[in-house]
Amino acid sequence: MNPDLQRLQPYPFQKIRDLLAGTRPPAGLKAVSLAIGEPKHPTPALIHHAVIENLSGLATYPLTSGDAALRVAIADWLTTRFRLPAGSVDPEQQVIPVNGTREALFAFAQAVIDRRDNPAVLMPNPFYQIYEGAALLAGAEPVYLDCTATNGFIPDFAAVPASVWQRCQLLYLCSPGNPTGAILPQEQLQQVLTLAEKHDFIVAADECYSELYFDEDQPPPGLLQAAAGMGNERWQRCVVFHSLSKRSNAPGMRSGFIAGDAEVLKKFLLYRTYHGCAMPPPFQAASIAAWRDEAHVRANREQYRTKFTAMLDILGPVMDVHKPDAGFYLWPHTPVDDRDFTRLAFECQHVQIVPGSYLARDAGHGNPGQNRVRMALVASVDECIEAAQRLRRLLETL
Repeated sequence: MNPDLQRLQPYPFQKIRDLLAGTRPPAGLKAVSLAIGEPKHPTPALIHHAVIENLSGLATYPLTSGDAALRVAIADWLTTRFRLPAGSVDPEQQVIPVNGTREALFAFAQAVIDRRDNPAVLMPNPFYQIYEGAALLAGAEPVYLDCTATNGFIPDFAAVPASVWQRCQLLYLCSPGNPTGAILPQEQLQQVLTLAEKHDFIVAADECYSELYFDEDQPPPGLLQAAAGMGNERWQRCVVFHSLSKRSNAPGMRSGFIAGDAEVLKKFLLYRTYHGCAMPPPFQAASIAAWRDEAHVRANREQYRTKFTAMLDILGPVMDVHKPDAGFYLWPHTPVDDRDFTRLAFECQHVQIVPGSYLARDAGHGNPGQNRVRMALVASVDECIEAAQRLRRLLETL
């Protein structure tokens, strides 16, 4: 067996199962889950229709590089959404459709890390655990950049020693952040790109929450947008990851893309050709329809705004909780240990949440997720309100 498998930590939801073992929620309360970040809003009809109308595509093997029409739709969306120079995203060389960002974020590290050179992979802390697992199985050392309230939940890149940057081969970013919701300003994205140029590493920007924001006139900036502002229109050392799971409420379709540096993507496509993970043709057709429509995305954001307003109104008076910059998570501070609070929420109120310490690591200055919990506002408005009311009752007893 691959010895690096022994380096993997249990996934947060396995830890939660162990944490809740032996507990019994109140029999009269229906479960409300704010734990898994799985969108529950209805998948748009245009996606359903496109899948059904293209079922004949099941009779052919799909290309690993994806259908040309899908790559064009993605390049057009990127250019419009991030105000990139016309023609700067080449759909032939700078876009690859993937089966969701999770698959691509993991596979990317396996393709780009040179394990012979004592590599380091840097990532925000707390983080999406795929980053850590990808680094470990690529033979690299994960280096955790603490994101706390003190630094606005944004990594302090200036505090990273030069010796670490020199070993860095890959930096994972997540903006808007999971679980904090923090947005990296364009100036800091450009700071990162300057570091990447100086120390010769690749920046992998996980932007799968980029379309969940509050102000329609102020969408979060992206890595390619920052690169264009520096005159880097070849996207050197830049790769971005996007998904339809959150944007279009289609997590089961497993549809996303990676875009950026053509030389990097050429090698990644070679890896994927052997990996055998081309997107099914009906899903490619549905993805074209999704990337070319913004009306359902605006309606999606409005539903999340409603839930944030309602939950913050209920929990704000009794909990240290704040509206994030973007995304669909709350990241509140708990009055007791985060694991104890998670257990109490389940045992007393039948509400499922995630201990913050399960989403982070102690990199020498304490676990930045300790005494915080992640709440995913993915349930219906009524269920979110019910969960907030129950949690408020619990908080008032502590």
